[in-house]
Amino acid sequence: MNAFEKFIQDLYGAVIREDRWQLYLEGLKNTVLIALTACLIGIFIGLIVSTIKYVAATKESRLWKAAAALCSAYTTVIRGTPIIVQLLILYNLSYFTEGLYASIIGFGINSGAYVSEIFRSGLNSIDIGQKEAGRSLGLGQWKTMRLIILPQAVKNTLPALFNEFIALLKETSVAGYIAVRDLTKVADGIRGRTFNSIPLYLAAFLYLILVAGMAALQKRMEKRLARSDRG
Repeated sequence: MNAFEKFIQDLYGAVIREDRWQLYLEGLKNTVLIALTACLIGIFIGLIVSTIKYVAATKESRLWKAAAALCSAYTTVIRGTPIIVQLLILYNLSYFTEGLYASIIGFGINSGAYVSEIFRSGLNSIDIGQKEAGRSLGLGQWKTMRLIILPQAVKNTLPALFNEFIALLKETSVAGYIAVRDLTKVADGIRGRTFNSIPLYLAAFLYLILVAGMAALQKRMEKRLARSDRG
């Protein structure tokens, strides 16, 4: 048997035999589900945390200062500890009997800390004159934030949010540590049964396709934003 025939045989064993291609689809589905849901959770948390910090910087209230301190503690702890440790802690809590749920919550909380810093930089990039313009139109602080400041901040942070999602998509490869059948876990399981590395190459190829697709979507979004700025 020459090298090409052996490759075809190994490929057949890694994909076709015992309908193993269905396992790849299951792993891919779980990977995308975790990344998308965790990203939405992260955006929700990040928006709240960054808004609290932004507003607290202009307030003298002890309540706002305390809330900002809690938000800063959250970002420090989450960004200062490995994601795998956070996942293991969540998984070992009695509330989570399914690794999939623990991974979604864990990645969402982790992503929220990074997204909050993205939104915070976006908010700080808005000229103070925008806020003063809202006040001159008779808008209160919260209406100015909702109608003027936040839309511009979100628009400025879209490229960074795409990068965060791409990073999150790749980080989900550690979800297998808490018994989640993600793409990496499935590929490694098939590798253990077939005794060849082709399943890992296939997993890497699928990750590459997902990331390339997101990168292409990001470029299209950036071009549309650039056209809207010029228009």
